[in-house]
Amino acid sequence: MSRFIQIHALTIYAPSNLNRDDTGRPKTAKFGGAERLRISSQALKRAIRTSEAFRTRLAGHHGERTQRLGADICAHLVAKGLSAVASLETARKMAEVFGKLKATTDANPAYIEQLAFVGPEERKAVFDLADAVAGGKKLPDKSGDLVESILRKSDTAADIAMFGRMLADNPEFNREAAVQVAHAITTHRVEVEDDFYTAVDDLKKPSEDAGAGFIGELGFGSGVFYIYTCVDRALLLKNLGGNKQLAEQALAGLIEGLATASPTGKQASFASRSRASHLRIEKGSQQPRSLAAAFFKPLRGDDLLSASVTELGKLADGMNHAYGPCFDGVAYTMDVASGKGSLAEAIAFAAAE
Repeated sequence: MSRFIQIHALTIYAPSNLNRDDTGRPKTAKFGGAERLRISSQALKRAIRTSEAFRTRLAGHHGERTQRLGADICAHLVAKGLSAVASLETARKMAEVFGKLKATTDANPAYIEQLAFVGPEERKAVFDLADAVAGGKKLPDKSGDLVESILRKSDTAADIAMFGRMLADNPEFNREAAVQVAHAITTHRVEVEDDFYTAVDDLKKPSEDAGAGFIGELGFGSGVFYIYTCVDRALLLKNLGGNKQLAEQALAGLIEGLATASPTGKQASFASRSRASHLRIEKGSQQPRSLAAAFFKPLRGDDLLSASVTELGKLADGMNHAYGPCFDGVAYTMDVASGKGSLAEAIAFAAAE
């Protein structure tokens, strides 16, 4: 079995603001001395795991990232007839398994301080316990027993198995991520532009001033993005408790989501829906390596996509020559412009052992 599956994608985005910084402008990075547009790995992972492709392929096998589990438990217990005080006390004990809670004086005392990644089996265990409490039973007296009754060391939640999670107070239930996702960058230099826009008040009368009802400014940019993802197939299988079929479904959801889903930033303003124009998939047990260095010198020219495809292949060949084969066999390529390959074939290639 090839341990590592490496996915290299080139995706074109028209003018957009997919992933904003703290000032509302598109995120950027300096690479090779040139400014590039950037999409954070967090934004990419969220786009993948919330995509229609991922949710359809993995229905019933995805987790929830939330602070609100305790609030849901509390509401459930109140609906079952427990007093508000008893419901909150029980909900806090159960939610604390997933992380530190907000203070009892907080507006949301049942909330967890951080976002907790909760698997479907864990959520079911929580509400089964809540039903037992509503029926007159007590929670386990020892905190360790409560933890053991809720948390799981392997997943049926594919996104937890792929992207990992950290539980500071219960590290034995942490999950090491089986999928690594790099920040996406443009293969060429980019200057962020500004859109000065106005909004007109539909009810303003002609007799009033001619000014707009609102004015604003929004940054945007466009380009060819290089996206790199590495999957540790052995770790993914381990995280999923050895469920080979679910691991294959997870891999398919990951590749389809990466190729077809876009971060949601400012979609209403830019309709920045795009799909990968080029996919390169490699399999092997060799140490993985990104091909981002192909774009260390920013590309120039009238056909940046073709130039990006060429440089990607040249660096891969160069590394194979210098280090020996960096993957097994031949890489699979899907290229929209040349009509080579398909997404279905790319997924089948990645899944095959």
